[in-house]
Amino acid sequence: MTDNSAPEVPQAFHTGYIAIVGRPNVGKSTLLNRFVGQKVSIVSRKAQTTRHRVTGVLTEGNNQFIFVDTPGFQTRHKNALNRTMNRTVTQVLPDVDVVALVIEAGQFGPADRQVLALLPEGAKVVLVINKIDMLEDKGEVLPFLEKMAAEYPFADMVPVSAQRGNNAPELLRTLAKYLPEGEPVFGEDDITDRSERFLASEFIREKLFRLLGEELPYGMAVEIEKFEVQGGLRRIFAAIIVDKAAHKAMVIGKGGQHLKRISTEARVDMEKLFDGKVYLEVWVKVKSGWADDERALKSLGYD
Repeated sequence: MTDNSAPEVPQAFHTGYIAIVGRPNVGKSTLLNRFVGQKVSIVSRKAQTTRHRVTGVLTEGNNQFIFVDTPGFQTRHKNALNRTMNRTVTQVLPDVDVVALVIEAGQFGPADRQVLALLPEGAKVVLVINKIDMLEDKGEVLPFLEKMAAEYPFADMVPVSAQRGNNAPELLRTLAKYLPEGEPVFGEDDITDRSERFLASEFIREKLFRLLGEELPYGMAVEIEKFEVQGGLRRIFAAIIVDKAAHKAMVIGKGGQHLKRISTEARVDMEKLFDGKVYLEVWVKVKSGWADDERALKSLGYD
C-alpha cells in the first residue's frame, strides 16, 4: 500500500538578540531571570543594581532567544560610571533584532520617554508592561494599552508579571515572531555568556544592595582578585571596593556581621548556579573616587 501523505518538512531554526531596556527598577533583570530559569542578572529594589550588559540564553523548540539585559538609563549621578552605563545601553541597541522596552503598568513618565527616545529609528519594539499584578483595578490595563499605542508605533504590547510569571509564555511567543532564521549561537543548555568569575562578583554586589538598602554607598563595586577551581571546589577571593573609609565600616557592620552575611548568602547562590562547593573569602578596600576614574572602571570590568 502506497503512503500518499506529504513528507514532514522540518521547521526552520530561528535565533535572535533581544535587548531588554527601560528606566531603572522596572523589572528588567527579573524578566531575564524568569526566562532563563536561573539567576544570571542580579536583582534588588535599589536603582542602578544592573551596571553591566548581561546576556541570558533560552533555547526552546526551534527558537534561541539571546536576551541582553542592560543597565537602567541614568539621568542622575553624572560621573564616569553612569556615562559608561548609558553608553552600554546605546551601544547594544543597533545590533539587536528586537527591543523589549519594559515599563511599569499604569506608569509612563519622563524617564520612560528618555529611554524611548534612545531607540533606533525603525527598530522593532515590543512594549512589555510589567507588574500587572500590582494593579488594584485590572480594568486599567486596556485603557493603558490604548494610551501607549498613541505614544509610539510598537510592534506589539504584552502585559506581564515578571515576578510571578503571569503571561510570560505569551511574551515569549510574541518575541519569537521577530527572531530571524539562523543557526543557534549557543549550546542548548547554555544560559549565559558571562564567566563564573563575573557572576561571582555580581552575586556579592547583589547581597550588598539587598542587605544595606538605602544605606548602601553609591560608590561601591566588587573585584574578584583570585578565582581558582580545584576539582569540584571553587576558591574565590573578592574585594568590595568603597569610596570612603566610613563606607568600609558600614559594609563590615558591627562585629563583622554584615560582611559575614553578605559572604554567606552570596556563597549559597554561587553553589546553586555553579553546582559545586564554594570557598568564599571577602574583604573591604577603600579606593577614593573610583566611580569617576575611567582607568579604575576598566580594571573593574566596565566596558
